[in-house]
Amino acid sequence: MITVRIWFEKRNEASYISLLDMQRVMQRVLKRSGLPVWHTLGFNPHIYMTFTCPLSLGQESLCESVDVKTEEEAPDFRAWQDKLNAIMPAGIHVYQVEPVQDKASAIAFACYTISYPAAAQSKLEAYNALEAAPVEKKGKKKSKQVDLKAYVPSIACRAAGERVEFDVCLPAAQELNLNPALLTAFLESQFGLSSAEASILRTALLKADKTPFCAGQTAGAV
Repeated sequence: MITVRIWFEKRNEASYISLLDMQRVMQRVLKRSGLPVWHTLGFNPHIYMTFTCPLSLGQESLCESVDVKTEEEAPDFRAWQDKLNAIMPAGIHVYQVEPVQDKASAIAFACYTISYPAAAQSKLEAYNALEAAPVEKKGKKKSKQVDLKAYVPSIACRAAGERVEFDVCLPAAQELNLNPALLTAFLESQFGLSSAEASILRTALLKADKTPFCAGQTAGAV
């Protein structure tokens, strides 16, 4: 039994596919592809799937992945990629299929590019003068206060057409996982920048030593 990791981008309208719906999409695509994926046993067999660090609704990503199992002895991963892309919905593109090398628990950080309309630049840079940026991170059992300045000490804007954008790298480990929406919500409450006008794109997943977890990603791209 081989565990296979399918890497894909999730862009544009596909960013509004929830995790539950994404599971349904992948189930249907894998069934239609005819690929020899392993099904669970029991009265209601279904394709075994595990998503790595799933995104919040409305966020885009260059580095999503789902793990499946196969009993095929020597899978042709290029053929897997071609078959899946032939029937994927708009906004989802498989860019690599490979055997699993690192467990999802190896992920420690996630990097994002966040953009706003160009008029927001002065307010974004006003964040740099703050001594603290306290936010409430809600958990399943309890909430806790987190200072975003400990993880995003400053915002360095750059022009991107009619918008400005900046990069952040946030904890994404099991012990602490910070959603970039916490930052956009803070910027809205502090400076009146509408979260609805913010675009969030995940660009990389990193291990604890800041080396890439994503397939096809180089350290220089981080």
